[in-house]
Amino acid sequence: MASGTVTSSEYISHHLTNLTFGSHPEHGLGFAKTAVEAAEMGFWAINVDTMLWSIGLGVLFTWLFSKVAKSVTAGVPGNTQNFVETLIEFVEDNVSSIFHHKNALIAPLALTIFVWIFLMNTMDLIPVDWIPYIAGQMGIHFMKVVPTTDINATMGMALSVFGLILYYSIKMKGLGGFLGELAFQPLGKWMLPFNLFLEIVGLLAKPISLALRLFGNMYAGEMIFILIALLPFWIQWVLSVPWAIFHILVITLQAFIFMVLTIVYMAMAHEEH
Repeated sequence: MASGTVTSSEYISHHLTNLTFGSHPEHGLGFAKTAVEAAEMGFWAINVDTMLWSIGLGVLFTWLFSKVAKSVTAGVPGNTQNFVETLIEFVEDNVSSIFHHKNALIAPLALTIFVWIFLMNTMDLIPVDWIPYIAGQMGIHFMKVVPTTDINATMGMALSVFGLILYYSIKMKGLGGFLGELAFQPLGKWMLPFNLFLEIVGLLAKPISLALRLFGNMYAGEMIFILIALLPFWIQWVLSVPWAIFHILVITLQAFIFMVLTIVYMAMAHEEH
């Protein structure tokens, strides 16, 4: 697909452009047909492919785990039940070692984050031309299948976690306690402006670091797959297979890091001091 009339820059640009729906200043409401149109649609445009794949994978996760939960047996478990139980035990071990408070939300939240992000990241292992080619045959101009290579998706998840951090910080410490923590820590009341600056920067850094870490690593991995796809066919297999094997570690590690940091931040929100 990178040969013929399509240049390398056009090929890369095409694979990095989302299927965007929004209002264009000149062409009105509709789907963007070029990367430039997608950029010009502005903030309120929606990346349809990101929503489609992220929600679809979320439904797959919910369906699979609920199916296993309804058919669970006390005897020798099947492969699927054994896999799900292993995941749950893995998440529970991490939660119990980090979060030392009582909150029934944390373990399910951590499990959802880990499995959902892992599924979205795993889409990066599908050859970069397969699904866009099928979409192109259906008249769909763009199709990015890895939701975590879209900063809107990773920032959305990070802001959701940030909202929970604020909610539980205020719930556990009270509004006065939360504001006092921002104003009087770590240097006391006489350094209130400096304390506020340090604490607010540290607070805002949490969602930004969560979103950018996941996005940056997955975007870079996707870019390498695209660059490999520009090479001659026989070289692609030599490079893509080792990179895909290594990338399995990356996609798992990024899901794990997002989960662990969420648990850590929620534990900090529950601390009295």
